[in-house]
Amino acid sequence: MSHKHIDTLLIANRGEIACRVMRTAKAMGIKSVAVHSAVDRNARHVREADIAIDLGGAKPADSYLRIDALLEAAQASGAQAIHPGYGFLSENAGFARAIEDAGLVFLGPPASAIDAMGSKSAAKALMEAAGVPLVPGYHGAAQDLETFRAAAEVIGYPVLLKATAGGGGKGMKVVERESELSEALASAQREAQSSFGDARMLVEKYVLKPRHVEIQVFADQHGHCLYLNERDCSIQRRHQKVVEEAPAPGLSPELRRAMGEAAVKAAQAIGYVGAGTVEFLLDERGDFFFMEMNTRLQVEHPVTEAITGLDLVAWQIRVARGEALPLTQEQVPLVGHAIEVRLYAEDPDNDFLPSTGSLSLYREASAGPGRRVDTGVAEGDEVSPFYDPMLGKLIAWGDNREEARLRLLAMLDETGVGGVKTNLAFLRRVLAHPAFAAAELDTGFIPRYQEQLLPPPSGLPVEFWQLAAEAFVQSEPARRNHEDFHSPWVANSGWRVGLPAEIDLQLTCNGERQVIHLRHSAPAAVRLDGERLLVERDGVRQQHLAIRRGDTLYLEYRGVLHGVSRVDPIAEVEASHSHHGGLTAPMNGSIVRVLVETGQQVEAGTALVVLEAMKMEHSIRAPHAGTVKALYCGEGEMVAEGSVLVELDEV
Repeated sequence: MSHKHIDTLLIANRGEIACRVMRTAKAMGIKSVAVHSAVDRNARHVREADIAIDLGGAKPADSYLRIDALLEAAQASGAQAIHPGYGFLSENAGFARAIEDAGLVFLGPPASAIDAMGSKSAAKALMEAAGVPLVPGYHGAAQDLETFRAAAEVIGYPVLLKATAGGGGKGMKVVERESELSEALASAQREAQSSFGDARMLVEKYVLKPRHVEIQVFADQHGHCLYLNERDCSIQRRHQKVVEEAPAPGLSPELRRAMGEAAVKAAQAIGYVGAGTVEFLLDERGDFFFMEMNTRLQVEHPVTEAITGLDLVAWQIRVARGEALPLTQEQVPLVGHAIEVRLYAEDPDNDFLPSTGSLSLYREASAGPGRRVDTGVAEGDEVSPFYDPMLGKLIAWGDNREEARLRLLAMLDETGVGGVKTNLAFLRRVLAHPAFAAAELDTGFIPRYQEQLLPPPSGLPVEFWQLAAEAFVQSEPARRNHEDFHSPWVANSGWRVGLPAEIDLQLTCNGERQVIHLRHSAPAAVRLDGERLLVERDGVRQQHLAIRRGDTLYLEYRGVLHGVSRVDPIAEVEASHSHHGGLTAPMNGSIVRVLVETGQQVEAGTALVVLEAMKMEHSIRAPHAGTVKALYCGEGEMVAEGSVLVELDEV
């Protein structure tokens, strides 16, 4: 087989996966080409590439999904190969075919393999023929409500509706009873249409207490295919993975081999080449069922790299060049344990709605043995509403699972993000939960421990406000400006010297405000040292992350990073005159549906407007019964977070 020449690689993606692919390309002496939307002009993946090409536009459809523009970019940059990353066009057979037709190399499987697995229903039929076990379900062509109603009756509730062309939890709904089927089907079809341009659905049995265990497979162009162990991705929220680990805790070598061989069988049945993942549901009895095959590299590939010591992107490049796999199945390593968490710009206290804005603070955990951070952002970057809200991933490896877990917790403690809300504290609570420590994993984990993992936001204690005030005063820029020698803030020897005996500070944090009296007669017990606030009590010294950015101080307290700032009385007055009685957009996004009209009477809970942001649909519902007084939005419009969409009068 002839060797293909690859010295320049275009990455048809953005964010952390683009940066990740570039890292390997650089290590292999291959030039990397970034593409970007107008919004991403200054993004990290653009800064790290050798060549960058502007696709224009903002929405994915106007930028990263434009096959013609991507091929032109490859031509213009002299790239011989294209890596699709994940998401976007990574599982689009038309894209793979267009690349092949242009005489370029696609770093993924042949288009025919993507076709075979792209339709979940066709994939099921193929797998059945190949002898891979399946979950009971309906995968037929008829798409009317009655067909789904009859199928669900036969399968038995609860059932799972899934977009045939889907992935990433989009267009997926669990239906508990028949009365919920019609609304769930309509919403899932809309979501599927907007995410994939294809509204077709399938329905299958919702397996109780399932684990999500997937097998990483790899095939070359010479007919060799092997499995690189498995990953457990059971910790999920609405079918979106939150924590992923390898190997799967408690999997016997026999079960690993059975699942691995079934996955290889699946890959060989479709003539697979490159990196792919076969996803299985594993039930309590140890039975496993084929769910789907992802015909690309996965978000969670780093945990597999950590336990095998392999670079999967390097393997993708070598296989695409025509090389044979360097190992046999018996030689595949499995050393230690690795756990990964996904860091998202989202607000766990507000139903995990994506959070947009500027990263006024971004501090990564230090890398080192057993510690890896894959990210696509840096401090000062903008998190826009147009793309997936993932900021990056933290991956820890250890000799055993507990070592990996403790190492990952330590990495989360070192991480600081300000300017957007994140799931950092939520991730910490998941990893620290006794059931997670005991490896009691299944896809119902987060709903089951909801109260501990998502405690209601509570008021901050007096101790927090005292520490915040100390840190705030000690981090004042005037104090650090040594030219201002006579300023009371300058005394480095313990800043209290020469200060007035008392200071009153009015601070605000998380919508709470507090007046703090600082008295400075006591000896120094709280001292800011770089980015650490050192607190000494009874001979015991503890430290909190404390980082000043502009007018905001970010202070870590009990595992959560809080942004503290001085109260601005003028802004407060303006806010009190703002619009009341309106229903506002919870984030930046576009209006997909307006379901009511002016003058219409609605019940509490009625969906009024459907907003789409970050590839998900969110319904704005009436908080109480009333009459629609005014509508401030139309279908297809972009709206900003906080803008009023509907005005509702109480009945």
